[in-house]
Amino acid sequence: MSSLELKPAIEADEWRTAQSQFDEAAELIKLEPWLRDVLREVQREFTCHFPVNLDNGHTRVFTGYRVQHNIHRGPAKGGIRYHPDVSLDEVKALAMWMTWKCAVVNIPYGGAKGGVIVDPRTLSPNELEHLTRRFATEISILVGPDRDIPAPDVGTNAQVMAWFMDTLSMHRGYSVTASVTGKPVEVGGSLGRADATGRGVMICTVAALETMGLKPFNQRVVVQGFGNVGSVSARLLEEAGCQVVAVSEDYGGIYNPLGLPVKKLLEYRAREGTLKGFPGAELVSNEDLLRIECDVLVPAALENQINSLNAGYLQCKLIVEGANGPTTPEADEILRKRGIVLVPDILANAGGVTVSYFEWVQDLQSFFWSEHEINARLESIMKRAFHEVLAIRDEKKVDLRMAAYLLAVNRVAIATADRGIYP
Repeated sequence: MSSLELKPAIEADEWRTAQSQFDEAAELIKLEPWLRDVLREVQREFTCHFPVNLDNGHTRVFTGYRVQHNIHRGPAKGGIRYHPDVSLDEVKALAMWMTWKCAVVNIPYGGAKGGVIVDPRTLSPNELEHLTRRFATEISILVGPDRDIPAPDVGTNAQVMAWFMDTLSMHRGYSVTASVTGKPVEVGGSLGRADATGRGVMICTVAALETMGLKPFNQRVVVQGFGNVGSVSARLLEEAGCQVVAVSEDYGGIYNPLGLPVKKLLEYRAREGTLKGFPGAELVSNEDLLRIECDVLVPAALENQINSLNAGYLQCKLIVEGANGPTTPEADEILRKRGIVLVPDILANAGGVTVSYFEWVQDLQSFFWSEHEINARLESIMKRAFHEVLAIRDEKKVDLRMAAYLLAVNRVAIATADRGIYP
C-alpha cells in the first residue's frame, strides 16, 4: 500500500498544498491583498475532451488540461503529464509550482502545466502518437515559443515532445523547434537536457551536505522513484561519492545496506524491464522504503508521498525533493520539529526547467552549445540559487522551503506590480 493511500484525504489535495505554501510566504512578506488575490489563483484553465482512434478500430475520448498560472515574468513554461491520476487541481498546483521554480532560479518564464488522463503504458506507439498529436492540436491555441512552451513530465519523453513539436510546426507550415523543449537532439533538443533535473538534484544535495558539514563520500542515499529524475539522481550521486542503498519503482523497491551499483541497476532494468530479482537486493514496499535508515532521502516519484502519518518515522538527515510536491504541509511541520533538513522541489528539481530554458534560447538563435557548457551553466545557476535561498533562510530564520518561497514570490510579485493591471 502506498503512502498516498494511507494518509488523510485532505493531504492528497495538491492545490490546497500549493495555496497553503503560497499563503504562508505571502503573509511573511506582507504581500498586498490585491497581489495575494492575483497570485493565489491560476490565470487560465483549459480543459478539452478529444477523440482518438485506437488500433482495434474503436474510438476513445480522453480528457486533457493546460493551465497557465502566471506570465508576468515571461512566457509560460511547464511539462505535459500522461498519468491516470491527472486532475485539474493537480495541474493547477503544478503550474503554480512552476512559476515559483522559474523565479527561484531567476529565468524569464512564468508557470504552466498540462496533462492527459491516461496510462500511456496501455497504448501502442501508434495510439500514443495519435493521442499526442490530437492533444497538441487541442492546446495549440495556447502554446507557442513566445507564449507557452511545453516539456516532458511523468509519462512523457523526448519522442512525445518530437511529435508535439512536429504537430505545431505542421499548423504553421514551417519548423518551430522552440515551441517545446525536451526534444531529441536531432530535432532541436539540447545536450544535457535528459540528465538536467537529476543533475540539479545532485548539485543541491552536495551543496546541502556541505552546509551541514558533511562530504558526499559514503553518505547513504535512498531514492524513491527510478524514472528519469530518480535514476539520474542516483547515478550522479553515486559518481559524487554517495552510496545508494535503496531505490524504488511503482510496485515497490529494492534494498541493500551495503549499497546498490546504479550502473548495473540501469543495465538490469533495461534488460528485464523491472528491478525485481536484482541479485543481492531484498524487496521492500514503497512505504517501508521511506523508513529505511539513511543520510539522504530523494523522493522522486509523485506528489504527497511524505505525509503526517509517515514523516515521524523517516530516518534521514536530509531530504532533497526530486519530485514536485512530494511533502504535505503537515509533514513539513513534523520534519521541521525533528530537525530534518529539506531542500524544496522548487529549488532542488529546477535543473530541468533551467536546461529547458537553455534549449529554448538555442532554438531561437539556431546556435547550439556543448554539453560541457550546458552543465557548467546549470551548475552555476543552481549553486547561485541555492546560496540565495540559504542566505534568506539565515536572515529570516525560516526553513529552506519557506526561504525559497520568499525569494520566488517576491520576484513574481514585483514583476506583477510593475506591469500593473490591464486595462
